[in-house]
Amino acid sequence: MNEQELKAGEGAAESHGQYISAIYRHMQVAIAAELAPYRIGSGQYIFLMAIASGRSVTQKALSERLLVDKTTTAKAIAKLEAEGYVRREPDPADHRYQLLDLTEAGRQVVPKVREALARVKARTRKGISEEAYDELLQSLKIVLRNLTEQEERPE
Repeated sequence: MNEQELKAGEGAAESHGQYISAIYRHMQVAIAAELAPYRIGSGQYIFLMAIASGRSVTQKALSERLLVDKTTTAKAIAKLEAEGYVRREPDPADHRYQLLDLTEAGRQVVPKVREALARVKARTRKGISEEAYDELLQSLKIVLRNLTEQEERPE
């Protein structure tokens, strides 16, 4: 957090939300800077990496796996397709659907994206032990689960 962000929280009770928000914003900036040479935005890399991690997938299945709405997924895939990293092909099992797969350019850029993301991750982990980092991840998972379970409960 920069000085302004820290001062904005002074006087108010500290909230994990303000830190999560600030971390998210700063990570998006860092990731965007790292991925700029490849013309991949901070909003597209998760889709590229998810497609790279497995077999061909439909856009709907990708949205569900990443917990992202269909509109966001469609925009990200369109950008990756325009950059030549992703292609759509008819699903042989059901021609109503299209499968997403990496192009040759997509396969070539994935290791570079992994390296860029590793550099950002290394910056975020400076001064944090492996044990403390694992504990942080577990705590964040609990916070997310608490929020998503509340959303799913009927009122």
